Amino acid sequence: MNLAQFVSRRRRSLLTLLSMLVISGVVAAFIMPVSLFPTVLFPRIAVTIEAGDRPPDQMEAVVTRPLEQAVRAVPGVQNLRSTTSRGSAEMSINFAWGTDMNLALQRVQSALQGVQQSLPSGVTVDVRRMDPTVFPVAAYSLTSQTATPVELRRFADRSLSPVLSTINGVARVTSQGGAAGEYRIEADPAKLWAYGLSVQDVATAVTGANVLSSAGRLEDQGKLLLVLTDSRLTEPRQIEDVVVKMTGGTVIRVRDVATVSAAPAPQWIRVSADGRDAVLVLVYQQPGGNTVQIAKQVQTAFAKAQGQGPADMQVKAWYDQSDLILESASALRNAIIIGVILAALVLLVFLRDWRVTLAAVVAVPAVLAATTVILKITGQSFNIMTLGGMAAAIGLIIDDAIVMIEHIERRLGESEDKGRATIARAVQEFMRPLVGSSAATIVIFLPLAFLTGVTGAFFKALSITMAVSLTLSFLVAWWLVPVLFEQLAKRRTKIAELDPNGRLLSRYRRSLETVVRRPVLAVVGVVLLAGVGIFSFVSVGSGFIPKIDEGGFILDYIAPPGMSLTETDRLIRQVETIIRATPDVDTYSRRTGLQLGGGLTEPNTGDFFIRLKKTGRRPIEEIMTEVRGKVLESVPGVQIETAQLMEDLIGDLTAVPQPIEVKLYSDNTALLQKTAPIVADAIGKVRGVAEIKTGIVIAGDGLEIRVDPVRAELEGIDAAEASKQIESLLTGSVATQIQSGPYLADVRVWTPAAVRSRINQVSRLMLKSPADGHLFPVSRIATLRVVSGQAEIAREDMRRMDAVTARVEGRDTGSAAKEVQKVVAKPGFLPAGVSFEMGGLFAEQQAAFQGMALVFAAAVAAVFVLLLLIYESFRIAITILLMPLAAASAVAIGLWLTGVELNIMALMGTTMILGIATEVAIFYFTEYEALLAEGVAPETALVQAGVNRLRPIAMTTLAAILALAPLALALGGGSSMERPLAIAIISGLIAQGPLVLLAMPALYRLFGGLRDAEARRAEQPA
Repeated sequence: MNLAQFVSRRRRSLLTLLSMLVISGVVAAFIMPVSLFPTVLFPRIAVTIEAGDRPPDQMEAVVTRPLEQAVRAVPGVQNLRSTTSRGSAEMSINFAWGTDMNLALQRVQSALQGVQQSLPSGVTVDVRRMDPTVFPVAAYSLTSQTATPVELRRFADRSLSPVLSTINGVARVTSQGGAAGEYRIEADPAKLWAYGLSVQDVATAVTGANVLSSAGRLEDQGKLLLVLTDSRLTEPRQIEDVVVKMTGGTVIRVRDVATVSAAPAPQWIRVSADGRDAVLVLVYQQPGGNTVQIAKQVQTAFAKAQGQGPADMQVKAWYDQSDLILESASALRNAIIIGVILAALVLLVFLRDWRVTLAAVVAVPAVLAATTVILKITGQSFNIMTLGGMAAAIGLIIDDAIVMIEHIERRLGESEDKGRATIARAVQEFMRPLVGSSAATIVIFLPLAFLTGVTGAFFKALSITMAVSLTLSFLVAWWLVPVLFEQLAKRRTKIAELDPNGRLLSRYRRSLETVVRRPVLAVVGVVLLAGVGIFSFVSVGSGFIPKIDEGGFILDYIAPPGMSLTETDRLIRQVETIIRATPDVDTYSRRTGLQLGGGLTEPNTGDFFIRLKKTGRRPIEEIMTEVRGKVLESVPGVQIETAQLMEDLIGDLTAVPQPIEVKLYSDNTALLQKTAPIVADAIGKVRGVAEIKTGIVIAGDGLEIRVDPVRAELEGIDAAEASKQIESLLTGSVATQIQSGPYLADVRVWTPAAVRSRINQVSRLMLKSPADGHLFPVSRIATLRVVSGQAEIAREDMRRMDAVTARVEGRDTGSAAKEVQKVVAKPGFLPAGVSFEMGGLFAEQQAAFQGMALVFAAAVAAVFVLLLLIYESFRIAITILLMPLAAASAVAIGLWLTGVELNIMALMGTTMILGIATEVAIFYFTEYEALLAEGVAPETALVQAGVNRLRPIAMTTLAAILALAPLALALGGGSSMERPLAIAIISGLIAQGPLVLLAMPALYRLFGGLRDAEARRAEQPA
């Protein structure tokens, strides 16, 4: 019993199994997690270090370097970058792709803990893994005209966060902006001096007055009692009554020397939304969470909370990742539906029977439903890659059904028996080419499993989806299609065939006979195609990941170095005016001294997230260009850069946020700072290079208070105690905390801002001698000097580094970066002692291209081995392999004509053309060998095989092109990601027909294939 007979006899059980799989797929579709990206485990660990307010050079010497040395010894560390500023630093630690990041995280934490004991006291280290959840999936702003920042922040932290945190899939909820509430004790310096007191005396008194402690246990009357001494403070009036000092029978209380009030805690950031101070609530999801479901529940929670907050509180969503996901899913779903309808029309035109067409079309939902089950089992989600893979696989899925139906049709037309036996025989005959062709398309995905880097991480989901779809497509074409054909075409009496003497077949036959007799024509055609393809390849631009309209973008800004937070806020409000005046903007949020993705941020830096209107607006690139131009023109002194969230996210996850990055290395810091502006000026003249940054970030000026040890000794105080008292005067000291329900509020003892806000006032601040308690001004023991701000210190792999960065506008990244590289590499351009490397997304692009090139070479080798296994003929294998390689030239032509960049999606499409063109070639040569086995002369068989395969090849090619057309046209924002893939495949498909049906037979003859056939024919017994 052959396989076809087995399938025919077991069709009920097999169809039942397949139906159950399809039903399971429909169910799985409703419970599959939905996210923007597949779950990707980036091999990067970020470390944030806080150490007070040390200057950058001291911070580097005593904190950053020891931590770097400890981390560099961790096994598997490939790259280490650090940035050091005033009192803070961050490190980016990169490992190889495929590293066990849980183990790597433990090793890094252990290494840092080992060295942390030798660091100065007060140094804190935060270690975290990087993954796509570092950005929120939903973010809302809270604004009010009457409520205070404290009230808004309290509502966000106490009412919203607990509710949002209980949503399934939410990892954490954070708030930005507003202020925590505290009690402020503002001591009057004159009254303190009159009573001989200091701010520290007031703080000590308040601390001692607010006590709750256990005094032991007591057994009395059969009970065990816990004895507590309780003198807790619960309200401002009690704080005012705290005794600070008793002198001469006079009681000096807090109210005698200070005022007590509720106030916002001091902070050095500004947060706003739509031009008003705001509190931002950010919701982060767990890896693998259902983004759409999370966003929907978050929206519901905010709607319910609207009436629970301040009366005039306004809630607005300034970021919702589910919008892009739903738009992408809708666009890809529409692309699938439209593609199937267009492919069905092709079948209807050729086969002229809706029943037979239905037999082929049913294969598509069956395969997609079954694919969904497999994706669910393997832990995948519906995301831009898996859905894109399904949409791109439509043409290939329907191909298998078409060729199977066409072969059954042809055999029914040749046989008097129109029943099951003929169908089973046709299926058995077609098993070899079907297996071979399916294997040719599936085998190209095997090398993709070894692709690493960002490319491998993101495209593994796409390749898994397509490989599963094509495998299931083979099974459906083998099991389901023949049975459906048999049931749906029972009453069919006439088979739709091409007229052998008709105009189409006659012209094709004459053309093929001419090319076979004169193979040089085929050679000229292939060489010409390759030549135009090489020209197009050189001319086409290159990029990394396709750009899509995400509906919003990030605007990072840097105000002039050393600018205070207040002045930066005033300056950036001019930028807000420009944004609000842009009619395409729906809403926005702004941070100063803070960034959406976290990281090291100075008070003069920050970012906007600008959300655009969903409908009736211009393309996002046009809006970004306009806003950028107006800001640079109207707000002098502000540096900005714009990027969509996906680009910014990938940049943060890989520590290479800009497309162009020129990394300058030198041990001479002064030489680096001198060279960076020269490099920035030079690359600024390259066409398309915009938003250039020198990489020199000034941390801001400082006020140095240098204590004279001799004068301090005379006053009975040392430098450490003086520093502590000055800090209390300038920053305040949290003396204690007051409990209100389950919450605690700080009690800060401070001096009024009016006596400490100017430099000349600092010298007059009063200190208290620990020796005898007398008071004296700071100027008596110290000199004050304003020092210029130091630049942040960047290092890579233990070397001093400065990164000049830029973005690209109106040009592809690849050509712009290569021109930048030529400028910097020009002999004599860089001074002696300075070297450079190219980094940024361009470096990631080059690494991705190299990886894809190796994948393509491996796929070529795999297909060649497969062809040898099928035919055991080098001539046939080489002839077939030349066709997809020639079709790859058409891919470059298609990208050039459509203005699409050569990126990793286009390279994926080029790799897939290798399998698709091979699949068609296998159908041809299988027919050729079948004709030889029937005794047909080799040259006649060569022509007749083309005639016999013209209809199925034309049908599959047209159906695949039309199925991919919606993706190629990017009908919807989300489908823009797959557009280069679709254009690449369609371009190869257009060239595939002439190459396989005309050039391949001629080249086979040129390579001596007919002589082999004649020799084999002569060896056969008569």
